Amino acid sequence: MQIEIYSDVVCPWCWIGEQRLYRALADSPDVSVRWRAFQLDPSAQSTGTPLVEWLGRRYGGEANARRMFGQVTSVAAEEGLVMNFDRAIGANTFDSHRLIWWAGEQGDQRPMVEALHRAHFTDGLDLGRQDDLVRAAVGLGHDEQAVRDFLGSTAGADEVLDELAMGRELGVTGVPMFVFAGKYAISGAQDPSTLREVLDEVRRRESAAPLLKDLAPRGESCDDDTCAV
Repeated sequence: MQIEIYSDVVCPWCWIGEQRLYRALADSPDVSVRWRAFQLDPSAQSTGTPLVEWLGRRYGGEANARRMFGQVTSVAAEEGLVMNFDRAIGANTFDSHRLIWWAGEQGDQRPMVEALHRAHFTDGLDLGRQDDLVRAAVGLGHDEQAVRDFLGSTAGADEVLDELAMGRELGVTGVPMFVFAGKYAISGAQDPSTLREVLDEVRRRESAAPLLKDLAPRGESCDDDTCAV
């Protein structure tokens, strides 16, 4: 069975939800995972603006933005994730999704996804800067020149655009969104127990549900250009 994850690397609930999914899949060697591109803010500009400043302009000041970070930071810590929102930089994530696609072509997307989440939330790297994307990829053992050559080309752009369009056609408006066997979906950072129940249910009735039938209540997620942190 394949699970597709619609996700954005700057979505905190995506990182949390992905960790919970892998805990749920610990005893499921028959399941493969593929990431699909989603952009919370396709119009975002990579200008090196601190995330707290950018959110402050949208939500009535930096103090409000910092209060928003409280819950998600605490939940992330329970999953062993460090989110330093004071260091995070706002960025357009299109090239990050290209890099994830490229990693998939190399054989495994997950390490790249993890590296980019960590680069954004923990290390304060600017995912809008090619040098910082290269740094994240090289840290995984990828050849620096190969990564620079890829990012300097247009390779993967059409594929990412196709994935973004596919998400819109499926009605994906919030992430993370997990699509099981191409037919069943749940949204939000669900608990591992819920994900295991869904996986068992999908195995029982794989061909019985319509496209993107919700199998669980909505969990915490990021919608379009807003994120309930």
